[in-house]
Amino acid sequence: MSQLAIHNPANGEKIAEVPADGAASVAAKARQARAAQPAWAARPLSERKACITHFRAGVVRDLESLAVTMTRETGKPIKMSRNELNGLLGRIDFFLAEVDRAIATETVFDEGGMKERIEHVPLGVVGNISAWNYPWFVGCNVVVPALLAGNAVLYKPSEYATLTGLEIARLLHQAGVPQDVFVPLVGTGAVGAALLEQDIDGLFFTGSYATGARIAQAVGSRFIKLQLELGGKDPTYVCDDADPQIAAASLADGAMYNTGQSCCSVERIYVHEKIHDAFVTAFVQEVKGFKAGDPMSEDSYIGAITRAPQLDVLDAQVADAKAKGAKLHTGGQRLPGPGNWYPPTVFSNVNHGMELMKEESFGPIIGIQKVAGDEEAVRLMNDSRYGLTAGVYTPNGERAHAVLDRVNAGSLYWNCCDRVSPRLPWSGFGDSGVGLTLSKYGIQAFTRPRAWHLRRA
Repeated sequence: MSQLAIHNPANGEKIAEVPADGAASVAAKARQARAAQPAWAARPLSERKACITHFRAGVVRDLESLAVTMTRETGKPIKMSRNELNGLLGRIDFFLAEVDRAIATETVFDEGGMKERIEHVPLGVVGNISAWNYPWFVGCNVVVPALLAGNAVLYKPSEYATLTGLEIARLLHQAGVPQDVFVPLVGTGAVGAALLEQDIDGLFFTGSYATGARIAQAVGSRFIKLQLELGGKDPTYVCDDADPQIAAASLADGAMYNTGQSCCSVERIYVHEKIHDAFVTAFVQEVKGFKAGDPMSEDSYIGAITRAPQLDVLDAQVADAKAKGAKLHTGGQRLPGPGNWYPPTVFSNVNHGMELMKEESFGPIIGIQKVAGDEEAVRLMNDSRYGLTAGVYTPNGERAHAVLDRVNAGSLYWNCCDRVSPRLPWSGFGDSGVGLTLSKYGIQAFTRPRAWHLRRA
């Protein structure tokens, strides 16, 4: 069996080698999952919930070691790794509290001897190709409701978060989920491609638009459930009546948290011309206070770039912005030393002729563009093939609603940003994908609604 090498992006050191799957082992595991799924679905929901409850307890028990593992393989600052794991607990609690209602059989008509019911049955075997930037959040958004609904899961973690994926498997198996019901698949893109060839009933992917498009083409003719959570170029508009200091502090965190490697990171900012200069000054001052350093250090805010190729993307966006007249305020070139390091980088005097304002950055880089008013802001916010999130900063709720109601995005923020709630659906417009996770709909996504027509004789 081949081996997958795991490297620390903060220093380039190899931290582990783990056995990797091949096409044959993926096929064998898929057959085992298919055979095991009916017995798992037949177990009472209370038993499946008990397993997830034990899984949650395992996360709490091992939280510190899990955080260290995630930081070592992704470069995420240790405080943010702990934040992710602690935040996961609330999501698990939500799924446990809501699953009974979400998938309960519902009588929708009962009259004249005719009864109509809606039943939710499991999809069957679910394939999940997950992401590295929030491996616990993104993975468990799929894994937990899929298992609760009675599915077997073939789980391929990103090769950049493999150790975390194996920890998820360890804790689920210790909690009572059978090994053939939750099955990790280890490897690079070839393993994901092998998963697509299997007899599965649903494929759930989180990652780039390019990979999502290839997946859609690969499975489109099979008419299985397909859910793609893809990229974003998330805009925010700061109105002239907003406090520039407060907005700058909030948006600096929204742009740079997790080193800008968040699906809902603020990626472009539009500021009303009346407060533009004050906002830029405050924003740059805030960003300069973010310490880049050893991800294991408690005071590090900027960690390593997880994937080395992303450094080339950031370099290219910086060079393009400079060549087209943008003003660089801070950052703009790789940091020295081993590992994948890029400092917080802020541009103003940007426009939509620059890659920085059009294509996903997925790093600690931001463009700030001056606008004349709400109409120009809405036009520019919608000038994107993506539509994941969008936000407005203003004390006027009616104004915020009027602006956001015209923006094409799956999640809308007023005076906040970079926020995800288990109670709300996570979805996108355009090239940000199809389908959703979270909320009651993110539980029902792992079921098939089945209609019953019942006439009493």
